[in-house]
Amino acid sequence: MDRMNMDGTLAGFDQDRPELAYTDEVKAATDHLYAKVSHVVTPMEWPAKAPLIHAINQLKKEKNAVILAHNYMTADIFHCVGDLMGDSLALARMAAESEADIIVQAGVHFMAETAKVLAPEKTVLIPDTRAGCSLASSITGEDVRRIKAAYPGIPVVTYVNTSADVKAECDICCTSSNAVQVVESLGSDTVILLPDQYLAKNVAAQTDVKILTWAGACEVHEQFTAQDIQDLRDAHPGVVIITHPESPLEVVQAADFAGSTAAMADWAKDSGAKKAVLLTECSMSDNVAADVPEVEFIRPCNLCPHMKRITLENIYDCLRLGQHEVTVPDAVIEGARRSVQAMLDLPKPAKPASFDPTKPEKRVDLVVI
Repeated sequence: MDRMNMDGTLAGFDQDRPELAYTDEVKAATDHLYAKVSHVVTPMEWPAKAPLIHAINQLKKEKNAVILAHNYMTADIFHCVGDLMGDSLALARMAAESEADIIVQAGVHFMAETAKVLAPEKTVLIPDTRAGCSLASSITGEDVRRIKAAYPGIPVVTYVNTSADVKAECDICCTSSNAVQVVESLGSDTVILLPDQYLAKNVAAQTDVKILTWAGACEVHEQFTAQDIQDLRDAHPGVVIITHPESPLEVVQAADFAGSTAAMADWAKDSGAKKAVLLTECSMSDNVAADVPEVEFIRPCNLCPHMKRITLENIYDCLRLGQHEVTVPDAVIEGARRSVQAMLDLPKPAKPASFDPTKPEKRVDLVVI
């Protein structure tokens, strides 16, 4: 059943939006895209989605726009309108290198801010300004200033899942793809890694550097448990468990593989597994399954309510109206770009890094301010 607004209109329906029909032209232009999403979009749903997809792709050409689609986008966005797809690190690199006039961030707000920081001359749009992040909202630039005052001389690394204001106060950024590399690049025996306590604990297990951290967490990944993994193994003998380092350490230790979303996707494609679980946000399995149809994906997952605010409808409106432009103060851009660029200047690994699940736990303390 369609979701309804309180005024009786369809949820996501803009009464000022031009009527879009599933014409023969639209069908011809989008049939090849349906093949990529037919495993999650039914034939009954496609005639409603295809006109939006076609209109978005036409608008991109007219306005010299690109859509950066994070791995957690729904399959219709990721495979049908996304131009540049990947994890946070890949999207940061793509934003810096894009030649488009307009960047539409199909992701959450900190990603759009990062795109603006790296390409300040471009117009950066986000389809829904409410698409936030539990990690990004867990810490502020003022918090970082207080941490630095309390721990002088200790390098501060921030996960990219933070606001531009936080990035501007830190020494260097990291993603889950390169967190260990970043920490070890600083040449310090102690590093403060903000704000994800679970990523910090997983990084600490992989390095000899002492890690201090903050009490932030991803509301999607912190819910998974080692018991979840055991239950999956019991229910699906032979299944391969792939997880993310934003999960608790016990989850990473119980899995077969742990890494960034890019590393998870690569491992699912290259491991030879016949049956797999991507223990992460729900849309990830849908997107990877399109590229590896020979793998049966078991789909226990947790939805990210923030990522799911991005829809075909609001991408279309965002492009059509040029609305929800993301701005960052010049002074913040300067500081944030320095910390992001410091990360991007590190040697690019041949493939996204993984986390060895056999490594033992090490003590990680929270900073005190």
